[in-house]
Amino acid sequence: MIPPLARQILTAGPYRLTPLADGDARDLLTLFGDPAVAEFMDIDPLVNFAEAKDIVAWAREMAAGNRGLRWAIRREGVSRLIGTVGFNTLELDRGRRGEIAYDLAQDQWGQGVMSEILPYVMAFGYGTLGLHRLEAMVTVGNIRSCKLLERHGFVLEGKLRDHAFWKGRFWDQLIYGRLAD
Repeated sequence: MIPPLARQILTAGPYRLTPLADGDARDLLTLFGDPAVAEFMDIDPLVNFAEAKDIVAWAREMAAGNRGLRWAIRREGVSRLIGTVGFNTLELDRGRRGEIAYDLAQDQWGQGVMSEILPYVMAFGYGTLGLHRLEAMVTVGNIRSCKLLERHGFVLEGKLRDHAFWKGRFWDQLIYGRLAD
C-alpha cells in the first residue's frame, strides 16, 4: 500500500518538492503564461488566474485518487515556484509504471535544476511507489527534454505519429522508458 500522494513532500538537494496547492496558482500563471515554457506542452500559454487554478484542481484530483502526483519545485527557503515535476499517470496495480513529466521557468533553464531533481523523483517512483517502469512522453522537437532523459538512463523506445492533438493540430510524441535497476 502506498502512502497518500496528496501529502508527499520531497527534499531534492537544495530543492523542496510539495504537492501543488491553491497558493501556487499565481506562480503557475507566470510559469505557464510563458510561451517558451508552454511550447511543447498540451496547453496554450495561460492568460488568466482561473486557468492556473484549474491546473491545481487537476493535480489535487490526481493525487487524491493516487492516480498521479505533481509537485511544485522551490529552492529551499524561497517561496517562488520555479517549475513542477511528478507523475502525470500512475498504473500501480497491473503495470507498476508511471509517466514522469516536468517543466521549468525559462530563467532556470541550463542550470542543472532538473538534472538534480530527477534522480529523487525516480527514486520515489521506484522505491516508495514500487514502480517497475518509468515513462516520459516528449513532443518531437523538445531536444532539452530528450537530453535530460537520456542522461538519466531513459531509452528512446519509439515515435508515436500524430499521437496527441492540441493547439489545433496533431503532434508526434517520442516515448522514453527506463526500467528499475
